[in-house]
Parts: sequence; structure tokens; C-alpha cells
Amino acid sequence: MRCAGSSSPSVITVVKFVIKVVILAAAFYGMAYFHIPKGLGVDPNPAGPLGEFGTYLWIGLIFGVVNAIAGPILRLLSLPFVLLTLGLFLLVVNAALLGLTAAFTDRLTIDGFGTAILGGLILAVVGWVADQVLDR
Repeated sequence: MRCAGSSSPSVITVVKFVIKVVILAAAFYGMAYFHIPKGLGVDPNPAGPLGEFGTYLWIGLIFGVVNAIAGPILRLLSLPFVLLTLGLFLLVVNAALLGLTAAFTDRLTIDGFGTAILGGLILAVVGWVADQVLDR
């Protein structure tokens, strides 16, 4: 029998995912607000259920789901290129994941491949920091 205060590992995993989505939403907000990288744009919807920040939460959720589902598949398929380039090809994989996110929502626009590479790099660093903080 379990104690009333203990949580199952699946609940903890869901909470960590939700926190990571909020962190990714903040990263998208920061990138859109400071125009870093140039060419990445977010069209916020102030009339949405959660206001403008709801748009960033939505984009963060889509990116989190794309990263969780398509990310491992793309990383596995690109493993020879990742090994050949000593990991630099992962920037291209992250750019592809960001491009998929932009394809799934009309609120995120990416002007070019360089923008996707830089945006993917920023999101990879933010995601890595979030994973390091959440795993402690």
C-alpha cells in the first residue's frame, strides 16, 4: 500500500514535461521579443483563451511534442552524419524540429535555414538547461 503523499513516477514525468513546456514558451517569448534570431517571428493572439502568452505556451507545447516524438527518430536516422561531424549535425536536426513546429502552427514563422539553425541552437541550450535543473 502506498502512502498518501507519494506520487507515481508518471505524474512526476508529466509535471516535468509541463514545466519544460513553460520554459520553452518563455524561450520563444524571449526570442520573439528581442528578435533573436532575426527572421523568427511569433504572431501572438491576444484574443485567445490565455491571451498572448497562451500563444507562446501553444508553440512551446508543439515544440515539446515534436521534440519528444520526431526528435529521437531524426537523431537515430542521422546518427552516421552526427558521428561524422562530431555532433555538429545535431544543429541541423534541431533546425528541422523547429521547422516542423513552424509547419504545424501558423503562429510561428521562420524566414530561412540560418534562422532555424540559430533558433534550434538557442532552444537546444534552453532545453538542456531545463533538463539539468529538472533532473535534480
